[in-house]
Amino acid sequence: MANTYFKFKQFTIQQAHCAMKVCTDACLFGAWVANELTAIKQISNCLDIGTGTGLLSLLLAQKTTAFIDAVEIDKAAFDQAKENFNQSPWSERLALINTDITTFDTNKKYDCIISNPPFFEGDLKSSNSYKNAAKHDTTLTLQQLLQVVDKTLQQKGYFAILLPYHRADFFIEEAAKSTLYLTKKVLVKQTPTHEYFRAMLLFSRQQKNVSNEEIIIKNEANNYTEIFTGLLKDYYLFL
Repeated sequence: MANTYFKFKQFTIQQAHCAMKVCTDACLFGAWVANELTAIKQISNCLDIGTGTGLLSLLLAQKTTAFIDAVEIDKAAFDQAKENFNQSPWSERLALINTDITTFDTNKKYDCIISNPPFFEGDLKSSNSYKNAAKHDTTLTLQQLLQVVDKTLQQKGYFAILLPYHRADFFIEEAAKSTLYLTKKVLVKQTPTHEYFRAMLLFSRQQKNVSNEEIIIKNEANNYTEIFTGLLKDYYLFL
């Protein structure tokens, strides 16, 4: 049985009522985006699409001074994220909206949009409808996600997404149709002997030379690698 909470150095994620629990790749993604935004600077507001427990928003809030709007369609996850936001040190910069992102009505244009979306399109589904909505694109397709991003991202903004490795190339092609161009691609492996299983992608409105990198989570000795530790040391309790 998954733990009902996950404790970080500066905040705690309560997750008993969320279909999707805290996982290593989501933590890595949030820490990577926060690191990228710190380097970019001039990020005043962010949109977190499908926030779930609120994990990504909290990882960004710890490292940036941005105001973050987090949208979540599932009421149980929304209530859990609200609890996590309220108990964090950055509650005044975190706003939570319980709605379908495809009908999210805002006049805002965001400097940054992040998403760890339901992405297992066409893959085997479970009997749990809440897990299906969280893990599969039963409530949000990648094309719908791109439409929202295109509408709400400001001209000099950035969009970051976590995807399964096998869907990255398809998404990059679809994003270009919405004038969202790949800036950086980081492929993720569990260990040196594993295949890539995740892709972390960063897009902007401007066409630039693409930076291609990889991150291996654990080395041959089953210890976290230096690059993983560097990204997560300010978050994980025992790094």
